[in-house]
Amino acid sequence: MAPQSFADFENGKMGENCRFGLRTNRRDQPKLQATAKATAAKKSALKGANASKSIKVRTSTTFRLPKTLKLTRAPKYARKAVPHANRLDAYKVIVAPIASETAIKKVEDGNTLVFQVDLKSNKQQIKQAVKELYEVEALYVNTLIRPNGTKKAYVRLTADYDALDIANKIGYI
Repeated sequence: MAPQSFADFENGKMGENCRFGLRTNRRDQPKLQATAKATAAKKSALKGANASKSIKVRTSTTFRLPKTLKLTRAPKYARKAVPHANRLDAYKVIVAPIASETAIKKVEDGNTLVFQVDLKSNKQQIKQAVKELYEVEALYVNTLIRPNGTKKAYVRLTADYDALDIANKIGYI
């Protein structure tokens, strides 16, 4: 039986009249297989390990650096021996109450206290400072930076508290 393909030739299924030009016996088969294996190994060695590396198709003109693994820090020692004391405590947040005519009107009509506060303080810190210093609950806080560079805070109290009583307690009415 004559081989019909090269696979038949490699597998040794060939007769006397081989169409690939080689005439082999059964005893020559292991030798042929070893030779075929050696040539395949030689080819792959010549090509190298990256012979079948696929090329990535880029669809964007901007190159984005891939995200790499960022391990959490495990310091051997603390960089600061002692943490810094609180920079803005309640007494530093609220500088002074404002007792202008418009501020007094806000106290009487709008249940709102008006304070000059530290420039770096935020609304949450102001709310917390009012709660800590005057034992009152603030509904919300509005702030603005005045033309002279200081910060003013309008602290609206909840319905449970009267701003006029608190202002008297503080002592600016």
